Amino acid sequence: MIHSTAIIHSSVKLGENVSIGPFCVIDADVSIGDNCVFESHVVVKGKTTIGKNNHFYQFGSIGEDCQDKKYAGEPTELVIGDNNIFREGVTVHRGTVQDQCVTSIGSNNLIMTYVHIAHDCVIGNNSILATHATLAGHVHVGDWVIMGGMTAAHQFCHIGSHSFIAGGVIAFRDVPPFVMLGDDSTPKGINSEGLRRRGFDPEAILQIKRAYKILYRSGNRAEEAVEKLLEMEGASDEIKMMADFVKNSSRGIVR
Repeated sequence: MIHSTAIIHSSVKLGENVSIGPFCVIDADVSIGDNCVFESHVVVKGKTTIGKNNHFYQFGSIGEDCQDKKYAGEPTELVIGDNNIFREGVTVHRGTVQDQCVTSIGSNNLIMTYVHIAHDCVIGNNSILATHATLAGHVHVGDWVIMGGMTAAHQFCHIGSHSFIAGGVIAFRDVPPFVMLGDDSTPKGINSEGLRRRGFDPEAILQIKRAYKILYRSGNRAEEAVEKLLEMEGASDEIKMMADFVKNSSRGIVR
């Protein structure tokens, strides 16, 4: 259903069974997959590619020019996967030529009210960004991440998969996979409950806990911790993920 007050550019590519509500504006160079829903007053600008089964609530601004003074109107883009929910007032900006020209959001994410996703961010799958969470430019968020309400991530930070960030916290450095960042912006252990809910077996969780102790409780420098993680007996893919994340961190990890 397309409401009579919606404005849709002639170049827009619409999939099947798309619903566009009152006073929405869909600009040029936008592609929308099947079964997407746009409530009232949603603005989508291009170049933006949206997958299937996404739901955009009222007053969202999707694919707008970024808030970077270096941006000079270059043809950058936003790519969104499938089955995402964007609640009221969400803002998502396209990429810049200073990075890869693309802001990317995966699938099955819940983006709550008034979240801001800045230029060149990369978000994986199955993550939750709670109300007023704010990502600065070039932030990468992994899979199954939970960011609490009023959280923020400094530009270029990487937030590892399965991590949890408490409400009101600012991440100034990279947050390794599985780590819980407490309300004083310091690590508080691993996200055990989240891992159990996602089907991790007790042995895998125990190994991740041991890895956390090597990383944070044994007085190791980051380089030493990476070596010891890789030397763990029977090191799992999860442990290798942690080691690779720390090794490749450009901002340094939270401490």
